[in-house]
Amino acid sequence: MIALFAAAASFAAVAVAVMLAARAIAAELRAARDEAARARALTLIALFAPALDAARRDPRALLVWEPVARNARAVAPAEMASLDRAFGGRFPFGKGAIQSAHAQWSADWLAWEAMHDAEYKAKAGEAAGDRARLEVVEREKLDRYQRRYHEYVTVSKALQQLLTTVSE
Repeated sequence: MIALFAAAASFAAVAVAVMLAARAIAAELRAARDEAARARALTLIALFAPALDAARRDPRALLVWEPVARNARAVAPAEMASLDRAFGGRFPFGKGAIQSAHAQWSADWLAWEAMHDAEYKAKAGEAAGDRARLEVVEREKLDRYQRRYHEYVTVSKALQQLLTTVSE
């Protein structure tokens, strides 16, 4: 009987040890999984940090980087969702960032347009009295304006399209 009691006690001790070891292993696996998720999120932050700066400096960069961000959402949805929570909105480009980029693009256009007008008024003044030279200046002014306007409209429409596809 004592032998049976000793065997049962040994079995119980082994069972408790196995259970404690399993809990410790499970905790370590959870910690490793959490650390790997944090590392992936930090990698995404490092990936998009230059994009945030580039888009702030030139709204056209957003048109390149936003599809990359969309694909990152498809590949790493949990990590991107955690970044959305951490940053308080869609990471890296939410509606607010796209609206700001569009506003900046429009303001840059207006500034360019004013500079372009002043530049060609000065050139026209220099060409006053020379009809052939004045025609060249006017043609150059129109060609340059049309190229730049085409770029402005194309980028502006693309930014507007992004607004319809991105949620906050």
